[in-house]
Amino acid sequence: MSSESASVYFVLGTPGSGRRALVRDLIENGLAAEERALVLLEAGAAAAPADGRLAGLPNAEVRRWTWLEPALPPVDLPPGATVFFLADPLASPIDQLEALKPWLTEHGATLARVFCVVDCQLAEKQPVLRQWFDACIHFADVVFLTHREGLANKWISDFIKHYTHERFPCHFVQVKSKGDLATPLVWLDPTARRVSQYFDEGETYEIESLETDDEEDEVDTGLLPPEPYFVRLGTGRREKTVPVIRDYLPKK
Repeated sequence: MSSESASVYFVLGTPGSGRRALVRDLIENGLAAEERALVLLEAGAAAAPADGRLAGLPNAEVRRWTWLEPALPPVDLPPGATVFFLADPLASPIDQLEALKPWLTEHGATLARVFCVVDCQLAEKQPVLRQWFDACIHFADVVFLTHREGLANKWISDFIKHYTHERFPCHFVQVKSKGDLATPLVWLDPTARRVSQYFDEGETYEIESLETDDEEDEVDTGLLPPEPYFVRLGTGRREKTVPVIRDYLPKK
């Protein structure tokens, strides 16, 4: 990787889950003072308590972006910058993740990690959103659990066990209601820990999977099977669907 290549952290999560507070912490306590950070924040994001401290960081720049399906917009990336790209929380995370790989190629950037921020209070109140979080965590290297106040420890434990029992390799981090992350450098380590191999360098995927009635007749093409969340039916719809997040958010 070129030293001039931008390093990108793609940050998934629901509105109000605390993504900007985490990004502020990771920049302030995880990057050196001379390292330049760029935060790409979706244009429609409402104001958040972390905005003031984030904007005040001397080595960070905040820009707004707009999701124009099916592609992520072009961005002028500073050479060698660390980029925190906050996904549009109201748009399909799957569409944005699929668009991220060609975006990285077009910008000569490297994916460091995918983060997923889970608002535990929302996840507990809306069990159907487990499918939404399943999809995001399938691609995530680190899962940050926020807004745990008032929830039983058993709920938190069961949520994590749902993934560890399935041998998900990603880290799970229980974020305290007050205070910064204890080990920000650990979470910024670009070592991949995600289930999905979509972003792995040099991997080639089948356009569609082979079907056979006899396992002995299966052909080993040497290619990875299609990323399951990206497979589309003949109608153009995704074979694996996730809930529309805006249908389960608190009414204002």
